[in-house]
Amino acid sequence: MAGEVVTVGNKTEENIVCYAPTMITTNGIWQGENPLDYSLPLFILQLTLVVVMTRILVFILKPFRQPRVIAEILGGVILGPSVLGRSKKFADTIFPLRSVMVLETMANIGLLYFLFLVGVEMDIAVIRRTGKKAIPIALAGMVVPFLIGVSFSFMLHKNSQDTKQGTFILFLGVALSVTAFPVLARILAELKLINTEIGRIAMSAALINDIFAWVLLAFAIAFSENHNMALASIWVILSSAAFVVFCVIIVRPLVGWMIRRTPEGESISEFSICLILTGVMICGFITDAIGTHSIFGAFIFGLVIPNGPLGVTLIERLEDFVSGLLLPLFFAISGLKTEISAIDGVGTWAILALVIVLACAGKIAGTVLVTLYYRMPFYEGVTLGLLMNAKGLIEMIVINVGKDQKVLDDKSFAIMVMVAVLMTACIIPIVTIIYKPARKFVPYKRRTVQSTKPDSEFRVLVCIHTPRNVPTIINLLEATYPTKKSPLGIYVLHLVELTGRSSAMLIVHNTRKSGRPALNRTQAQSDHIINAFENFEQHVGCVSVQPLTAISPYSTMHEDICTVAEDKRVALLIVPFHKQQTVDGGMEVTNPAFRTINQNVLANAPCSVGILVDRGLSGSTRLAANQVSHHVAVLFFGGPDDREALSYGLRMREHPGINLTVMRFLPGEAAIEATRSDSRKSSMNDPGVLTVVTDDDREKQLDEDYVSEFRARTANDDSAVYIERVVNHGEETVAAIRTIDNSHDLFIVGRGQGTISPLTAGLTDWSECPELGAIGDLLASSDSASAVSVLVVQQYVGMGPGDQLLTPDSPSRQLHEHFNFSHMNPRSQIRGQQPQFHTQP
Repeated sequence: MAGEVVTVGNKTEENIVCYAPTMITTNGIWQGENPLDYSLPLFILQLTLVVVMTRILVFILKPFRQPRVIAEILGGVILGPSVLGRSKKFADTIFPLRSVMVLETMANIGLLYFLFLVGVEMDIAVIRRTGKKAIPIALAGMVVPFLIGVSFSFMLHKNSQDTKQGTFILFLGVALSVTAFPVLARILAELKLINTEIGRIAMSAALINDIFAWVLLAFAIAFSENHNMALASIWVILSSAAFVVFCVIIVRPLVGWMIRRTPEGESISEFSICLILTGVMICGFITDAIGTHSIFGAFIFGLVIPNGPLGVTLIERLEDFVSGLLLPLFFAISGLKTEISAIDGVGTWAILALVIVLACAGKIAGTVLVTLYYRMPFYEGVTLGLLMNAKGLIEMIVINVGKDQKVLDDKSFAIMVMVAVLMTACIIPIVTIIYKPARKFVPYKRRTVQSTKPDSEFRVLVCIHTPRNVPTIINLLEATYPTKKSPLGIYVLHLVELTGRSSAMLIVHNTRKSGRPALNRTQAQSDHIINAFENFEQHVGCVSVQPLTAISPYSTMHEDICTVAEDKRVALLIVPFHKQQTVDGGMEVTNPAFRTINQNVLANAPCSVGILVDRGLSGSTRLAANQVSHHVAVLFFGGPDDREALSYGLRMREHPGINLTVMRFLPGEAAIEATRSDSRKSSMNDPGVLTVVTDDDREKQLDEDYVSEFRARTANDDSAVYIERVVNHGEETVAAIRTIDNSHDLFIVGRGQGTISPLTAGLTDWSECPELGAIGDLLASSDSASAVSVLVVQQYVGMGPGDQLLTPDSPSRQLHEHFNFSHMNPRSQIRGQQPQFHTQP
């Protein structure tokens, strides 16, 4: 409470002004007070409810592959008067009218900073790099829907509205013609199109579309706020243009000067960050004061921030908080304003359906005309048109501003919200049906290390999660010994999880070579990985490196990996193990999702797979390949995987700095007897069942042939050592391995592919990672005394035309792996051997 003394004539009056701080925070329920009567507890509850509702809907809609913006809009609609708000008690308790001002203020602050981040992330230089196609497609995709919006504005506009017809046309046209860049980026990643030609065109066109939409929105706001004053509207537009020029000419150089003052290698100072965040508010205030919306100022300010460390820092610090917590408030406000019951009558719903169909058709028609001019296939044009219909934040901003400015009434607003939701929700299902790109399934024979000819290119696909995986993989590839006769083709696939953040979508590798700094942490990691491999390419001869990026949810990331392996015709696919070595020498899980990816890759890979357990590989940086010095051990038990492991070891043995030890394990008398006993038991238990009996001798013969070939090639080579160990069970196998583990840098072992051997009996009882096989799991275990890197190899065994994709441990997979059918093994085909089927009596 404060007093204000006022003197009137000879009398002194005191006006009492009441200020109650207790209206903000409560004294507590123990004093009989209701927290929801006070603004802060009520706001906290509202924010919590909005975020929880949004996250529940994200989870529900995830199987339908819907972008997050759909869940956010629907969350607001559910909390609004259309669903839960129909209950007067709920509406008055949770969202009373007195709380709307606080809620809208916080929502607009979140929106202000989100649009600032969109400006920071947006790269106008993309427009110059996309060539001739993107700008005409963007314009065609805007003009036709805009004209449709104009025609429908006459149907939706009421003469009683206190708004010029022209302003209403402008708002409706912008809302229908806009394309949401962040939403489109996520849809493209979901559909695995982000790295395709159509994906690049769509993203570039959406970026151009967004810029035009902002210009139109600025005009629309100027006219709506000053619709009775033509001169004032002109002043608003001129002032906005002057603000843009001021930001480009004055603000951008000042920010650049501030960045240059930061010493190289040091992080941006707290003062600089504070100054920038204050600048967002100032720019928002200026544009709001001159008659344009405050978000326009924030967006322009973000656009003039130079790409570099400052942008990276701002995005990393703000994005999760703003887009995860404050932005859903904006959609909740939109939902609270949406009353679907306002769309009453069959006629209005018919208009809604017609608006959706014609707006979609307009974008598609405009886009198809341009794509046909550029001689793109018709179905690609239709797909591009559908993708350009993605709606989201910008359309919601447009219609919210229109509602605030009384340009749109309740019915028009509700119709436009429904249009945004339905148009965006339909994109993924329809595109999935229509767009089936002609996959280049070119059959190739060299899917294994063993089948790759010594005088041909050896192609390897390496998958990288983080830069920590890079040094050991580079050393492994260096030891693979690329030569002029057999060069090494390396495809480096950076695996990035698809999240709701649009910044992850902006990775374009060929732009990184321009020397421009990275935009965000993901790009910084990509740059680090690419630079390391490019240095490797420069310093080691006969190596070609091609960097790629896969942006996917972890659940479908293996599809991207297998697709790249197929398209690039690689012989070996190397993925990092899901555990990494700790400081004390133990192994810790980095991300459980990596293990699932590896298991899916093992089941579906179109070539041989190597899982690399990284415990370091000595000699991290060299300028000449002949300085490499490694001791490699191959553990050979027999079977296709072990032959593949030996084949890779044989290739490494060609390197002058590699010492190779091959330890072959042979079964002793006890092991042979145990095998016979198991065979007799199985036949006695179920004598009437039709079973398939493998030709065990044939498999052994293949092993013998390959080992003999290896010994013949290395007979006079001091760098290759061949050892045989006779063992009867798992304990003896472990003891034999421990005799050599301390003197080696790398173990190469076969996965074993589900086969059961008496030589590894007992080793699988306490298995931590069955996908590595018995020996691989033993060597990768945290309990293992060895601190040596391990490469676990699975040979590609092929799938027939009618075969289904098999999981690593399924019985069908084990049958395929255990029984060496002729179409699965090139050697069998050469020898003309066939599988033998017997009926046991």
